Parts: sequence; C-alpha cells; structure tokens
Amino acid sequence: MSAPRLGEQIVERCKQSGFALAGVTPLRASDWGERLDAWLDAGMHGSMGYMQEHAALRKDAGLLLEGARSVIVVADQYASRDAAEEGAHEGAPFGRIAKYARGRDYHTVIKKRLHTLCDELQEQHPEAGFRAFTDTAPIMEREHALRAGLGWIGKHTLLIHKRRGSYLLLGGILTTLELDPPRTQTVETDHCGSCTRCIDACPTDAITPYEV
Repeated sequence: MSAPRLGEQIVERCKQSGFALAGVTPLRASDWGERLDAWLDAGMHGSMGYMQEHAALRKDAGLLLEGARSVIVVADQYASRDAAEEGAHEGAPFGRIAKYARGRDYHTVIKKRLHTLCDELQEQHPEAGFRAFTDTAPIMEREHALRAGLGWIGKHTLLIHKRRGSYLLLGGILTTLELDPPRTQTVETDHCGSCTRCIDACPTDAITPYEV
C-alpha cells in the first residue's frame, strides 16, 4: 500500500476510535530547538526540572524510537468553547477546577485508545515499530500537531483549531512506517492576528506572544 493511502487509512481509523482530530506527518527534528534552549536558559520552566533533563529528546523525538520515520497525531476535545460555567451554590464553599481536569485522567483515556491502535497496526505491519505517547512523554507534541494539520500554535502557545478552539488534549504514535499525509491534509496558517484575548485574560501575566 502506498504511503499516502496508508496515512489516510490510519487517520480514518483514529477518528473511528473517537478522536476529534487526527493527522500524520513525517518525523524530523524540532524547528524550535534553539528557542527551547533559550527558554530553558532563561529559567522559564520554573521548578519543572524534567523539562531541562529531557531537552535533547524534546528536540528530536526520533531518539525515543529507533528508526522512527513518521508521527501519527491525535486530539481529544475535553470541553466546548461555549459551554456554560457551573454556578456556585449560594452559601456553599466552591472553587474553580480547570476544565481538562474535571473528568477521568486523560492520560489513561487517550493512552488506552492509542495502545489499541498500536496493537492493530503491529498486527498489520509486524516488521514496523510503534510507540504511543501523551504529553507525559518528552515530545513537542504541539509542533507535530501543527505539522499534521490539526491547527496552529496560538499566542498562548496552545494548539488552536478553527472550529474546535484550543480545548484540546494531544497524543500520538511514533512509528517506523513511512506515512505521507492524506491528500486533504494541509498545514494551518496562524490566524491569531492582532488578537490578545489570551494575554489579557491571564491572571498572572504569564503569557507574552507565543511564550509562557
């Protein structure tokens, strides 16, 4: 089967598994390696020491799977952009919990489906290698999602899809298979323009354009 046709089939299978978005892209080293180094050198990662410990892997995901040639990228939508906030009960204690943390642990939910896909692909392609990942792995998953046509990187550094917004959780599969993007897949351009809503809304002033 040709690389484009196989890529199309895998993307369709990802969507059948319940993922809101899916795409494939050839694997290559990060285009943002120098920017990551500068960000780390400036101490922007705070107490997250693991960011620096695994910087080399973040810059080249191919180090995580020998012979890796492609990335399958998926996204789950954890909330709607126009979903109403739950109101507090009068007189009762209340707090606000990030939308992505209100349901089941998304690492477990996404990884389970990705492992199922890996098992299916391994059976179909026993000569190939596969490794599933979520954002717990040292991978620049947003950059791969950008390359795979899932959206663009906004000023808040998150992936944004034109219709689904940025309430998205990312994961994927590294593989030694050669996969070309489906014919309908395109790389999205930046649509943030002059908008600064994410910067204005940040309660700690942590966001500057394209950096946190």
